[in-house]
Amino acid sequence: MFAAVLPVRAGGQDTIDVVTRTGVHAFSVELATNAAERAVGLMFRKELPEGRGMLFDFQQEQPVQFWMHNTYISLDMIFIASDGRIVRVAQDAKPMSDDLIPSGRPVRAVLEVIAGTARKFGIAAGDRVTGSFFGKGGGR
Repeated sequence: MFAAVLPVRAGGQDTIDVVTRTGVHAFSVELATNAAERAVGLMFRKELPEGRGMLFDFQQEQPVQFWMHNTYISLDMIFIASDGRIVRVAQDAKPMSDDLIPSGRPVRAVLEVIAGTARKFGIAAGDRVTGSFFGKGGGR
């Protein structure tokens, strides 16, 4: 018996806010909460609308590293500690690159958004992310 192998899509949706010196910026995110969802992420996507993203939740803090293998769109990667504090922002990740992009320290989650978002909203290390994963909303 043959089964078609299709890219795994994220398992859920949520809304998170990124609090910066320029204000509060809301993002509608797909959730990647298990190994299969995290492995695929935003690979094979041709577009990512502004205000949308993918939140990779690792359930506990750990060092992580990402790459852009099979990812066709440039992304900003926002590395987030368990308390919602942004610890690193990697801007303009090069599409289709196998170069590793490390968190730099243990993180709970990574938010991927379309490239240019961090610059547009002034998102930087020290800013905060709020939502069900980070102390607002009831969830996880």
